[in-house]
Amino acid sequence: MNLSLLGKIRLVFQYIFSSFLSIETFILSLLLLVILLFNLKRPNYFVQVIAIGIYIGFLIGITIPYYQYVQLCIDSFFKVIIQYIYFPSPIVYFFIIMFVTVCMLFSIFSKKITSVKKCINYLFFSLLYFFFMSFISVASCEGIDLSNFVILYQNSLILSIVQISNFIFGIWILFTLFYYLYLFYQKKFD
Repeated sequence: MNLSLLGKIRLVFQYIFSSFLSIETFILSLLLLVILLFNLKRPNYFVQVIAIGIYIGFLIGITIPYYQYVQLCIDSFFKVIIQYIYFPSPIVYFFIIMFVTVCMLFSIFSKKITSVKKCINYLFFSLLYFFFMSFISVASCEGIDLSNFVILYQNSLILSIVQISNFIFGIWILFTLFYYLYLFYQKKFD
């Protein structure tokens, strides 16, 4: 399809106003957006519950008649995760380290994070940086091109470093999720 960005936008706008179904869908989405925006000014629990019900109802409404599509999407998602676990991409690994760097800067300068959480972040991030520097060092010393995935996957040390680093990153994410969940319930019930 050789459409420019402007051509694609024009095509979508033509679709929106081409049939009653697309116009109704657009109006319902716009109405829900306006209601949620007004609810920000004066929060109403009933409106929030209805909005959640609409979104969950839409998701269930898609899931039932298009079960094969949903199953294909879930299968593809898990295949990508499994593939990344067994054959980690150095590109994704680089972006994980960039994310870790942003989180590290946030941890250093944030006044809202507790000292315990900062210490744990520093520990995990230091380990992740150590493994990333080891990954780069081994690749550099052995003359391995980081863009050549076949050679990277043949080197068991590099593959092990990336997999262990990803495992540590996953543990940090789980810890962080449970930490914030704990804080949420502590604030709610105290």
